[in-house]
Amino acid sequence: MIALTVIDYIFFTIFAANVLYLLLFAVLSLLKVPTPKASCKPWRRMAVLIPAYREDGVIMECARSAIAQQYPRDLFDVVVISDKMTDETNRRLFRLPLRLIVVNFEKSTKAKALNKAMAEIGDQYDVAIILDADNVIKPSFLTEINAAFDAGYHAVQAHRTAKNMNTDIATLDALSEEINNSIFRKGHAAAGLSAALIGSGMAFTYRLLEDLLGGINAVGGFDRELELSLTYHRIHITYLQNTTVLDEKVQYSKNFSNQRRRWLSAQWHYFTTFALDFFPQLFKGNIDFCDKVFQNMLIPRLILIGMCLIVATTISFFNLAAAIKWWAILAATLLAMMLATPCKLYTARLAKALVKLPWLFLLFTANIFKLRNANRSFIHTPHGIK
Repeated sequence: MIALTVIDYIFFTIFAANVLYLLLFAVLSLLKVPTPKASCKPWRRMAVLIPAYREDGVIMECARSAIAQQYPRDLFDVVVISDKMTDETNRRLFRLPLRLIVVNFEKSTKAKALNKAMAEIGDQYDVAIILDADNVIKPSFLTEINAAFDAGYHAVQAHRTAKNMNTDIATLDALSEEINNSIFRKGHAAAGLSAALIGSGMAFTYRLLEDLLGGINAVGGFDRELELSLTYHRIHITYLQNTTVLDEKVQYSKNFSNQRRRWLSAQWHYFTTFALDFFPQLFKGNIDFCDKVFQNMLIPRLILIGMCLIVATTISFFNLAAAIKWWAILAATLLAMMLATPCKLYTARLAKALVKLPWLFLLFTANIFKLRNANRSFIHTPHGIK
């Protein structure tokens, strides 16, 4: 009995630490984050880099939105890195006012594509912007990015938000992204900490990115390695709440499961890679880096909610008093999720989609047993809204 009580409190402490972290930054996300004002002095020369691996269905819309910027046309280049796209798609891209770089890697990764592009276009740029092929940006995007660099930032993450919510899975994916935006970006920005990178809608001082990319060989979790490298070198990542990037959400449970398996594998990989640096950097006062390492220890929210519910229900049958603390952290988790969810998502569409959560919990849990080698092979998420 004593052994069970000790185990109960050990797991409760682990879960409670996760919940308190989420709740803290969910509350902080309710605060306003200042937006850099555009002075546009000077106009910076920018490279918009778009790695596109088998993205024939979405690349044209992305490329056209990148070209149609209200920014001096001679001061930015759109660069599409075409990897295993069709000849027809490449011909259509070639007709647009952009730079097309065709690659054919044996093992494709975003880091390889970006390194190849930057080596080919040279270093005459001030800012590098990274988009995914399914992204769409508004005409003022580059102007707003320029304003952030006016303010002295060297690494920024824009507000990536859903392009589509046409299925229940896409709606839940959109919800997950906005909760991440609130907790890991806006909440962190309000606390003066670096925002989490998300893989696209990112901008960096060109030479800084060029230097960092040389040491990144990520297959999955490119953004995790990049943010850990930036914060290790004490480079702050700011969040542009009002600079939006539309991003296609996965529409089907199979794609959702594969995507999350890749993310889980990358999370574990980068935790084990950087964990030994945690205490040395903590003693040096590098809180930003330590926070990013801690994020890679966090239990995925869906697992957190599901396990709290299962444990609380199970213990209630044997010892209701012992179960109260589990019901309490389940309530705190749900409160954090509610605070982190933008009001615009509280719709009948979301209520309908929430019915799918138990099924996604089972898929997520099954993925824990399928992580081996998932970070060593590229798992592509198909795009194209149907």
